[in-house]
Amino acid sequence: MSKRRVVVTGMGIVSPVGNDIATAWKNVLEGNTGIGPVTAFDASAYATRIAGEVRDFDPVEAYFVGSDAPDDERRAIAKDFKRMDPFIHYGIVAGTHAFRQSGLVVTDENAGRIGIAAGAGIGGLHTIEGTTLELAEKGPRKVSPFYVPSSIINMVAGNLSIYHGMKGPNIALVSACTTAAHNIGMAMRLIQYGDADAMLAGGAEFATTPTAMAGFCSAKAMSTRNDDPAHASRPWDTGRDGFLLSNGAGMLMLEEYEFAKARGATILAEIIGFGMSGDAFHITAPSGDGAELAMRNALHDAGLKPEEVQYVNAHGTSTPVGDLGEAKAIRNVFGEHATHKGRFAVSSTKSVTGHLLGAAGGVEAIFSIMALRDGVMPPTMNLENVDPEVEALGMDLVPNQAEKADLNVAMSNSFGFGGTNGTLVFRRV
Repeated sequence: MSKRRVVVTGMGIVSPVGNDIATAWKNVLEGNTGIGPVTAFDASAYATRIAGEVRDFDPVEAYFVGSDAPDDERRAIAKDFKRMDPFIHYGIVAGTHAFRQSGLVVTDENAGRIGIAAGAGIGGLHTIEGTTLELAEKGPRKVSPFYVPSSIINMVAGNLSIYHGMKGPNIALVSACTTAAHNIGMAMRLIQYGDADAMLAGGAEFATTPTAMAGFCSAKAMSTRNDDPAHASRPWDTGRDGFLLSNGAGMLMLEEYEFAKARGATILAEIIGFGMSGDAFHITAPSGDGAELAMRNALHDAGLKPEEVQYVNAHGTSTPVGDLGEAKAIRNVFGEHATHKGRFAVSSTKSVTGHLLGAAGGVEAIFSIMALRDGVMPPTMNLENVDPEVEALGMDLVPNQAEKADLNVAMSNSFGFGGTNGTLVFRRV
């Protein structure tokens, strides 16, 4: 059977650079960082004391923004939200914003054809940590009956289904930092092959917690530029010394093309390719071979030649090993086309957002779609001295300033611990 076309009709974001699409995109294009001192807990004893936290966010207010919902509904949501980990708040709000932007109305007739694919890389660590301390101090009878549903990863998808009446496929793929990309890709597949007509898809994360920060610090994975947070995330720069942990969510509303067209939906982009691979190499150190295979698989799925892609939103976390491996992989996939400035470029928006782990692929898919819409490539900030091995590859890394471009196809990469890789390809419509 031929695959059905899949389009994007809504987007929602919660992030260190903004909690709506317009604000986040403006800050990314202008290079305004979302990195600052950790405020979620006392990080004074940590080697890394900076992160990309979500600011100015009231989950109830954010959920109802632009809505004229009655007071009793607002009270019910507020009561529910008190029993949820922050990552669930982020996912529900971003998903709800994407759903509302799409204008899709769930009815008794179509509810079973509308589903959700949304996960997290780590999940409810904030709730798990707090409950563990409470158990040790007060005993098992004091553990909340809402502990499990308030912390498990599938409850972003579960609660979105409950709140919006979506009865179609309800899944939560978990693949570390590739989580959101895999959920979007698999949602695309479900629509392509007829299991659903529409899917909310993406990821959410709240990882700036004491144990997560301590673990990444012990692994020496994060930047220690604590006195200069604005310049700490610096993909491909010779001074890069690790990523910055960040929180938030990125969600897309995906629909089958004819389904969306029939109801007069505004189509933001078409998702035309999805590729996956496994490194089979190392638990944390990425393999350039795996990244290359994911990109080649995505191009094959999209039916594209490498020279038909103009922009890649890279995984680009600001780690010494990972950045170089991905750059080499991109150069291998795109060949000489990758060296033609004005026809191809690569950038990393993590230079201002930090790394949102399981939400990264959703947030960066949004930025890729916005790049197509506006004909502008977001910059890689803090790129002052390009790693000589990366510079030798001859690619435009969009250093420190956004660049206008005639964009038709954009690619978004996500790679995760365990050697799991995902690549998405979007086309302007």
